[in-house]
Formats: sequence, C-alpha cells, structure tokens
Amino acid sequence: QVQVVESGGGSVQAGGSLRLSCTASGITIRLAIMAWYRQAPGKQRELVARIMSGGVTNYADSVKGRFTISKDNAKNTMYLQMNSLKPEDTAVYYCNLGDWLWGQGTQVTVSS
Repeated sequence: QVQVVESGGGSVQAGGSLRLSCTASGITIRLAIMAWYRQAPGKQRELVARIMSGGVTNYADSVKGRFTISKDNAKNTMYLQMNSLKPEDTAVYYCNLGDWLWGQGTQVTVSS
C-alpha cells in the first residue's frame, strides 16, 4: 500500500512544543516535494511548511521562527518540530507527498 501516516499530535499548553512525524510506505520520499498542511475548525486548509527534494524549505508567515520542517530519507520520514505553540495553531495537521498523496491527519490542540 502506498500511504503516508502522521503521528505525534496531542494537546499542549501555549508555549509548549510538539514534534509531528510523517512516515511513508510503498514509496520513497527522496525525490518528492513534501509538505505539512493544517485545517482549523471553520477555516480552509492552509500550507504550513514545504520541503523540496534538495532540502530547500518554505514556511507560512504565521509559523516562521517557530516551526521547523525536516526529513530523513533513510527513515522515509518527514518531521515538523513545533515550538512556542499558540492557540491559533490548533488544527488537524496533514502530511502531503508530491501534491497528490495525503495522510489521515493528526490533531494538535493548544490551550491558552
């Protein structure tokens, strides 16, 4: 089965940290553009961070300086390190591979 699976979500207080993981199976991430998206209740899905095959990264303005996207090709896994979390970061976070393959999402809840 070709799939990506997220893990690492949970509930934290404002100012806390979480590390999300996205592990691919049945396909390598090495040559793929990968990204994290999120969707909060009542809002449209938005791009959080993107990492190119060569390692170049892009971030939404709202998370710059707080979130870091990375990947480990040997583990076929992408990560999102989230620090200094804010209540407005509360959302379901989705892994995306190559603009076509989506994970099931993992809930991140940040309380004030």
